[in-house]
Amino acid sequence: MLARSRTNTATTFAVIGRRFHRRPAQYDRIFWLPWTIGCVLLAGLAAIYLDHASIRDWHPVFGALAEMSTPLGLGEWYLWPAAAWLLVANQIDWTGLGRKQLMAVYNRTSIALFVLVAVGLPGLLTIVLKILFGRARPALYETYGAFSFHPFTVKAIFASFPSGHATTIGSVAAVLMLLFPRGRYWFLLLGLWLAATRIFVGAHYPSDTIVGFGLGFGLAVVAAIVCARLGFLFRSNPVGLPLPRRTVWRTPRSATAPGNLIARKQPATLH
Repeated sequence: MLARSRTNTATTFAVIGRRFHRRPAQYDRIFWLPWTIGCVLLAGLAAIYLDHASIRDWHPVFGALAEMSTPLGLGEWYLWPAAAWLLVANQIDWTGLGRKQLMAVYNRTSIALFVLVAVGLPGLLTIVLKILFGRARPALYETYGAFSFHPFTVKAIFASFPSGHATTIGSVAAVLMLLFPRGRYWFLLLGLWLAATRIFVGAHYPSDTIVGFGLGFGLAVVAAIVCARLGFLFRSNPVGLPLPRRTVWRTPRSATAPGNLIARKQPATLH
């Protein structure tokens, strides 16, 4: 098992390295500057006009709905399944798979890796920003006000900016919009609601949520653009966000179960 794991890991990095070397460095043109400026301005306006106003008692029914749905912003819901599948895929004998089985396992592995990067990296960056800014949470509003910053104070009560839940939701919303473009508007609306629940439960200010959502969404799109450049999972789109490759959702009718795939003993050399 250890030998196969090392071989699969080395082969994966070798394939990625070759694609970086051989494929031209052409990336989709996204108007990042206007979007970034718009997000910053929106967060600034929220800080001026909404952060103070958000300190209030919301309607009990409204608050209850927010309490029920806000846990969906926890990264563990998305990172653990993705990591678990990658561990499974790392023990599969890829050389022993048929063409259809190989396509199914390859697509699932690509999706898992994309989710791990698109959700995990923004989450790590958010942790760093929380430590750097050290903004006091709304629970301390009466003591410190809405704009009290305590850099390098590694305490949860001083980790309001940006919202980690909103960052995760922004990433997940982008992932769903990219993989299922037909439902992109519904995923965006759902993501905005879930991000806003952090305000309604009193965990964050509106500006925290806006920056977090924008950060997660933007970095997930960047991950998709890099994948499109390498030919993994997505294809370039000159007029918008990357599109899923036509083979992404092709699953064979008789795909072998992961447990049976792991049982093979020969080490893989290519995948």
